[in-house]
Amino acid sequence: MNFENFPNYTKFLNKTILAVDYGTKVTGLGIFTPGRDPYPMPFGKIIYKSDDQIICDIKSIIDDELVEVIVLGLPLYTDGNESDMTEKVKKFSEEFLKTLDGVELYLQDETLTSYEAAERMKNSPRYNFKVDMREIDALAASIILEDFIKNEIA
Repeated sequence: MNFENFPNYTKFLNKTILAVDYGTKVTGLGIFTPGRDPYPMPFGKIIYKSDDQIICDIKSIIDDELVEVIVLGLPLYTDGNESDMTEKVKKFSEEFLKTLDGVELYLQDETLTSYEAAERMKNSPRYNFKVDMREIDALAASIILEDFIKNEIA
């Protein structure tokens, strides 16, 4: 898939973007620099201990990778309604935003990204055509980032 024709590709050209699939057990990460990378890639995971620890770990990645944009997955029901987890992510984003200096933060609907990640794994030799639960959160984060690049920011 060529991402160059999507709305946010040009807007974020040469800016390193980190996608965060926040979870209370595992937080998945994806990364992409439009103009340098061919497409968003999984970038590992963080095992959850506390929100402060997640923020600290992500800030370390921001410094190491020179991240300029954070895309945080927002979990919604398929009908667009919010869940308890939606509220947790919004609260986390507010706390996280207070710690960011010069880094943009966007929320991106993450509906069905874990399902999509599982489907991709089942169809990929990279994952031996099996769902790998150790990798699913990072792959879901890269899909959140794909969706972000494909859509216009409101």
